Amino acid sequence: MDKRRLLLRLRLAKGIGIKGETLIYQWLQAHPTGVKRLLPEDMARIANLNPTKAKQFYTSFTSQQLSDVLTRHLNEANWLTILDKHYPAQLKESYLPPNVLFYQGNLALLTAGKLLGVVGAREPNQYAQTAMKRLLPQPIQQNHVIVSGLAKGVDALSHRLAIHAGGHTIGVIGTGLNLTYPAQNRKLQAYMAAHELVLIEYPIGDVGKPHHFVERNRIIAGLTETVLVVQAKQHSGSLITANLAIQNNRNVLAVPGRIDDPLSAGCNELILAGAKPVLTPQHILEEFL
Repeated sequence: MDKRRLLLRLRLAKGIGIKGETLIYQWLQAHPTGVKRLLPEDMARIANLNPTKAKQFYTSFTSQQLSDVLTRHLNEANWLTILDKHYPAQLKESYLPPNVLFYQGNLALLTAGKLLGVVGAREPNQYAQTAMKRLLPQPIQQNHVIVSGLAKGVDALSHRLAIHAGGHTIGVIGTGLNLTYPAQNRKLQAYMAAHELVLIEYPIGDVGKPHHFVERNRIIAGLTETVLVVQAKQHSGSLITANLAIQNNRNVLAVPGRIDDPLSAGCNELILAGAKPVLTPQHILEEFL
């Protein structure tokens, strides 16, 4: 089995997890010819799996069911691995980069412009919507590609603003590539899969679990040069993305809000902690100079 197919099979197997996959990739990089002699029990050891997880992984990895799932993905899915030349260099250098990404759409968007992450509340108020309409069109028209999570609220609005302004956008989702969450974004996701780019870490049919959306955030933070938090409550997923961006030495920007607005509490705290407040489009553009 070649390295690319091994990484795909690992992504589809149960019991190993993202950290385990990363450890095996690192081992393969240190042992270029080692894939020829690598057994499932060796991989379980390299991935530091406990006995329960090791048994689950071995049973899954060696099963006919997994071979069938692998064949389906080889036939039906577009995918790239961390070994491929088209894999984003910036993501490769980030925290826990995914070994495998499934995708729909135009992969060239990864290098078509400067990547700006935009995240925020699922239920943004009118202030947030007004701020986005003032702040984002100019960067979009100057070849900044908007990266967000295709969730409702700020995510969906940022994708739509990019499309309406004649720019481009990338969505990173937390379910399998044949599913949409939330359902209200089905048409938007279908449009982006056809004309923009949708990236997915999870296999066909994966319905998505709560932790998948946290894992998805690290990809947004890893892909982008700068992350803009439009509106966020305390302890929200948007703040997780911002903190991951900081860990990856990315620029973090935040839209300030009223001190008595819970939806702006997260942004105001980010600014107190050193994030750059954004009041004009120029404040975004100058981060890419």
